[in-house]
Amino acid sequence: MAKEKLIIFDTTMRDGEQSPGAAMTKDEKIRIARQLERMRVDVIEAGFPASSDGDYEAVRAVASVIKDSTVCGLARANEKDVRRCGEAVGSARSPRVHTFIATSPIHMEKKLRMEPSQVIEQAVRAVKWAREYTGNVEFSPEDAGRSDIDFLCRILEQVIKAGATTINVPDTVGYTLPDHFGPLIRRLRERIPNSDRAVWSVHCHNDLGLAVANSLAAVLNGARQVECTVNGLGERAGNASLEEIVMAVRTRQDVFPCDTGIDATQIVPASKLVSGITGYPVQPNKAIVGANAFAHESGIHQDGVLKHRETYEIMSAQSVGWNANRLTLGKLSGRNAFKNRLHELGIELGSEEALNAAFKRFKDLADKKREIFDEDLQALISEQASDYVENEHYRLVSLTAHSESGESPYAKVVVSEDGKERRAEARGSGPVDASFKAIDSIVKSGSELLLYSVNAITTGTDAQGEVTVRLSKGGRIVNGQGADTDIVVASAKAYINALNKLHSKLERINPQV
Repeated sequence: MAKEKLIIFDTTMRDGEQSPGAAMTKDEKIRIARQLERMRVDVIEAGFPASSDGDYEAVRAVASVIKDSTVCGLARANEKDVRRCGEAVGSARSPRVHTFIATSPIHMEKKLRMEPSQVIEQAVRAVKWAREYTGNVEFSPEDAGRSDIDFLCRILEQVIKAGATTINVPDTVGYTLPDHFGPLIRRLRERIPNSDRAVWSVHCHNDLGLAVANSLAAVLNGARQVECTVNGLGERAGNASLEEIVMAVRTRQDVFPCDTGIDATQIVPASKLVSGITGYPVQPNKAIVGANAFAHESGIHQDGVLKHRETYEIMSAQSVGWNANRLTLGKLSGRNAFKNRLHELGIELGSEEALNAAFKRFKDLADKKREIFDEDLQALISEQASDYVENEHYRLVSLTAHSESGESPYAKVVVSEDGKERRAEARGSGPVDASFKAIDSIVKSGSELLLYSVNAITTGTDAQGEVTVRLSKGGRIVNGQGADTDIVVASAKAYINALNKLHSKLERINPQV
C-alpha cells in the first residue's frame, strides 16, 4: 500500500528572514528558491508582499521563475494585504495565498481589539478575497496553541466552508508540548464537520526547543503538511528544521504512515546556501547539517562504524548531501569549466559582466588556494552578489595588520569611499579589532557590533575563513560577510560589507518591522 504524501512547506524566505539581519534581496531569494525547487520542496513561501515594495517584487520574481513548486505569499486577513499577495503570486504556475488572523484570547483582546465573532467574519472575508486569485488558499489561526479549542472549531469550519483548502495550525510562540499539540490536531480534525475538505498543516516555533517534536506529533495525528525552514532559521529561537523533519520521517518509516518527496541529497547544499546568504552559521553539532553530525570521536564508536556503519549511524552522510564537498576546479581551470560548474550548482549570474567578475575572483582565489571546492564557489558568489547589490559605497583597497607577542597589534587600511581613497591606522586588542577601529575612524558609522563569527568554509590550513559581522544602527540590523584565506582580510571585508548595507537605501528591513 502506497504511503500518504507529507507536504513540505518551506518558509525560509518569509519566517526565516525575520531573524535579525537576515532580510534578503530579490536575487538572494531567487537563488534560495531555485535550490528549494531542486530539493523538490512542495510549497515555497517567498515572502510577505504587503510588507514592502521590495518584498512584493521579490515574491513576484520568485513566482515567475519557479515551475515545479507551488509559490506562496503571506497576507494578513485584510483586503489590501490579500490583494497585494494575490497579485504577487499571480504569475506562478502554481500560486497559493496564505492568510492569517490571531485567534487566542490575548491576541484578540490586546492586539486586534476585536470580538471573536468579528474575527470569524474577517477570516471568512479574507479567504473569499484570496479565492478571487487562486483556488489554493491556506488559512492560519495565529497563536492557535493558546486558543480556545471550541473557538478554533468554529472559525476553522467557517473558513473551510468559504474555500480554504489548507488549514495551518501554528504554535506561534512555541508554547505547546507534543502530548498536547498532537492530540489538538486530532481533536480538530474529528470535531470539525468539513475537516476532510482541507489538508491539515502545522507551523511550530522552537522557543522551548520542541518545534520538530511538536510537528512530528502533529503528523502522527493526521497533519499532512509541515511548515519549516532550512537550518531551523526563524524569528526568536527559530522554526521547525526542514532537514530534521524530512530525515526523521524518512528514517522512521516504521512509525510514520507518510513520506515526503524531498531529494535529501540537496539538503546540505541548501543549508550552506542559506547560511551563506543570511550570515547565520550552522552550529557544528546541529543535526543532519552540522559539521560534526557524522563525526565519531569515541574509539568505541569509530570501531563500530568501521565494522558496520549502521552500528552508530542511522543514516549516511551521503544521503543528505555531504558528498557534495568535492574538488571541482583549480588555477588551470578555464572560464567554461567555471561557468558549467556554477550551472551545476544552480547559480545563474545573469550577465557576462557578472560572470567575468566572478571568474576573476575565482582566479584570484586559485592563486591563494590550491584546491577549490563547491563551498568556496558558493562563498565567492555570495560575496560578489552582496557587493554588487550594495554598490560598494565603501571598498577595502588594502590592509596591513601586524601582531606580535608582547606588542600592541596595529592595522593600516586604505578604504575607497565613493571612489576617493582614504587612509587610517589604529591599534587594538588584536589585528581584527585594530582593523575595525581603523575602518571606523574613516567611516564614523556610529553602529554597534552585535556579532562577530568565523567559520572555516572547507578543511585544511589553506581553507577560506568566512566571517559574519552583525551591526545595529537606528533600529536597523544588518549582516555583513567576507571570505578570504586570510582571516583578518575576511573580517575587514565582512565589516565593510555590513557598513555598505547600512548605507544602502535598498529595502532590506525585516518585513515584520
